[in-house]
Amino acid sequence: MLIKEYRICMPLTTEEYRVGQLYTISKHSHQESEKGEGVEVVKNEPHEDPIHGPGQFTEKRVHLSSKLPSWARAVTPRIFYITEKAWNYYPYTITGESRCSFLPKFSIYIETKYEDNCGDSENIFHSDKILGDHEISFLDIAFDEIPERYYRSLEDPRFFSSAKTGRGPLREGWRQHTTPIMCSYKLVSVKFEVWGLQTRVEQFVHKV
Repeated sequence: MLIKEYRICMPLTTEEYRVGQLYTISKHSHQESEKGEGVEVVKNEPHEDPIHGPGQFTEKRVHLSSKLPSWARAVTPRIFYITEKAWNYYPYTITGESRCSFLPKFSIYIETKYEDNCGDSENIFHSDKILGDHEISFLDIAFDEIPERYYRSLEDPRFFSSAKTGRGPLREGWRQHTTPIMCSYKLVSVKFEVWGLQTRVEQFVHKV
């Protein structure tokens, strides 16, 4: 199992992010749910955690058959989906037991914490999964390179300015002097228990 921590800062408050996250998830699910593809909600029910309090449990099937490249479709079943179980106790969430329908030995487990700071909270997870030091990567929403096919000039934080809030555009070093600011801390565990392929696959998943 390969574990890495990612920190993603945004010029928002955690409450603003929560509203935007709910809207984005709903919109994306609606757009992708066509012709039996997209997101299928299996369960969506309240859940009480003894530590984190009241929250929401969801189980989804993300159907991906038509999203795969042709070479991948040639070696995967016609009906292909990922099962995702998630527990939302915002500002703490767990996306666990994300499993592929035909690869039972592959799974992804993500713990996320949201805080109103610039990503400077250390040892935020206190997880027993972490043995010693682990890799921490800061993802910059403005200046990290993204594939050209995903780039939208109107959404580029380096040029976008909000007429409503007056925030933006973001300049070099924005994380140190922008207010408000929040950080999404993500502890991502990838497990692929297949001899000879484990390390390569786990590293590949973290790269993408």
